[in-house]
Formats: sequence, structure tokens, C-alpha cells
Amino acid sequence: GLGAIISVPVFKTVTHLPPYVGMMFALGVVAVFAELYSSSKFSMSTVESLDDAVHGHHSPVHHSLSKIEMPSILFFLGILMAVAALESLGLLFAFALNLQEVMPMLGSEMPGTAVSDIVIVLLGVGSAVIDNVPLVAASLGMFSEPVDDQLWHFIAYSAGTGGSMLIIGSAAGVVAMGMEKMDFFWYLRKIAWLAAIGFIAGALTFLLTRMWF
Repeated sequence: GLGAIISVPVFKTVTHLPPYVGMMFALGVVAVFAELYSSSKFSMSTVESLDDAVHGHHSPVHHSLSKIEMPSILFFLGILMAVAALESLGLLFAFALNLQEVMPMLGSEMPGTAVSDIVIVLLGVGSAVIDNVPLVAASLGMFSEPVDDQLWHFIAYSAGTGGSMLIIGSAAGVVAMGMEKMDFFWYLRKIAWLAAIGFIAGALTFLLTRMWF
């Protein structure tokens, strides 16, 4: 499964197809492998009747699908639809223009860019409170920089890493709360300050590397 995820960039580079096609292809390969492996583990010699054979073998794919949290999927679907509506109305772009006028430039920005690095850092801090998925989706409609601009690298880092400063800042954190029985205040006392230090250190390293190299 991990190898299939890692192979998605290679799939896109070779085929020039959208990344989601590679993800769906990888999911199909993993599902087929899981079915074959599960079937090989199921021995018909231990089955006494046809009914036992029907109920004895449980598909791992069906079992995984039964564990999907539909409220979480609908939550992200609603967020993405709301962001798309704001983008269609032009509100995200107008908000980005206001931020560019208010926020001062640090001097570490790439030549020609009008977006302050402070704005990107604030996106990372905001992703600790709000989920990082809607913030990244909103940034796609806020900024008009080219696809290969380094601004998107910094946004990906800030939103992805900043979301770890609070356990509610990412879907993975929410899942961890349920699976590992983590408490919000325990995470705030034990982990949040470490994540904040890592976020600040990583942001400074990114900016210095971009300036020097």
C-alpha cells in the first residue's frame, strides 16, 4: 500500500495523467492483491457445508469499506463545495488582495511575487485550528501564481505541518484521538509545543534555503 502511494508521482510523470488516476489505479492493485491473499489463506478443507463456505471467507475490501466514516467524507465534501462556491463568487481572490495590501513583505520572497511569506505562515497557524484541507483548497483560489512556483511548496509545508500543532488540525489527528484514545489537552501539553517548534524551524529553514540557493 505504501509503495503504491509512493509510485503515484512516477505514474504521473510517465503517463502525464492526473494524480487521482494513479491513486485509483494503486487502490485497485491493492484491492486485488488483498483479495488474492485473503483467498489463499482460506482453506476449503476446513469447511463442512456450502453455507460455511459463504460465511467463512470475508472480503478484506468489503470489511474496509464497512469501516469508512461517511460523516467525515461528507464533511470534507461540504468544505470543498463551500470553497468552490467562494472561489466562483470571487471572494477568495478579493480576500487575497486585501491580505497582500495589509501584510508587509519580509524580504525573503521570490522576485516578482506579491504574496508575503507572513501570509503563508499564517495559513499554517490557521490550519492548526481549521482543518488543513479547506485552507489548501482556499489558497488555490486565492493566489494566481504558476503551478511550478515555489509559493505552492511553502503553502504545502505550512498547511501540512502547521496542522499538527493541534490534534484537531488534521484528519489524521482526529482519527488518532479515536483510535489511541488521546485527549486534546494531553496533546496540547505534551506534543503541541514540539510541533510548533518544528513548524517554526522548518519554515525558517525553507526560507533560508530559498534565499541562499
